[in-house]
Amino acid sequence: MSSSSGATTTGTTGSGSGAGAGRRGAGAGGGGLGHRLSGIAVALGCVLFLGSCVWGALVYRPYSVPTTSMVPTVQSGDRLLAQKVSGSQVHRGDVVVFKDPLWGDAPLVKRVVGVGGDTVACCDAQGRLTVNGTPVDETYLNGGAPSAQGGDQASAERFSTKVPAGKLFLLGDNRAISEDSRVHLADAEGGAVPASDVKARVDGIAWPSSRIGLLHRTSAFAAIPGGGSPGRGPLGLLVVAALAGVVLILGGAAWDPLAKLLRRR
Repeated sequence: MSSSSGATTTGTTGSGSGAGAGRRGAGAGGGGLGHRLSGIAVALGCVLFLGSCVWGALVYRPYSVPTTSMVPTVQSGDRLLAQKVSGSQVHRGDVVVFKDPLWGDAPLVKRVVGVGGDTVACCDAQGRLTVNGTPVDETYLNGGAPSAQGGDQASAERFSTKVPAGKLFLLGDNRAISEDSRVHLADAEGGAVPASDVKARVDGIAWPSSRIGLLHRTSAFAAIPGGGSPGRGPLGLLVVAALAGVVLILGGAAWDPLAKLLRRR
């Protein structure tokens, strides 16, 4: 009897040790998998974050705005992010950075309202700008579009000019003070500038913090045949990729301490 009882006790003890070891092994295996997944998340986050930063540095350039000629779209002191593009990639409605020797030594920011072959005129009976005879409701203007919000005329100066091939007609959104193509109407090119003068297309505002965001794309020129829509670069995608990278890095880094805390409890 005594021998039988000892054998039973020993067998039970061995079984309990094996179960405990199995549980510890399962816990270690789960912890190992979680650790590997957190490492993958951190690595992927680094790729997304660093990749978006490098891509952005290659594609975009920062510009400062010294004047109020583009209010309300762009304010004086805004720090802009502008994609490096050629003049051939520019469409009506784009806000561009350009530099022309006849306009001065500093880069300027204006909106494209006419491309080569267009006839740009102002103003129609409602005070609107017209392109190839089609009125444009410029809701981005300082004071609002004349036809929509009852603002002032699109231009205090009346004019009509045909834009030569390979040129762009540029106006500021704050027409009351903007020195733009209207000032140069008497020039040989009727105020237009070579498309090759364009250095970049503005995609967003990087500073101040209260104005950070993508620049609004206007549909004002959509009704004009061959008008196309204003272009937009990959800035939005880059921002999303960078934010996703930060989330993955922080989440992956926090996994191990969180898992250890939960195992202790």
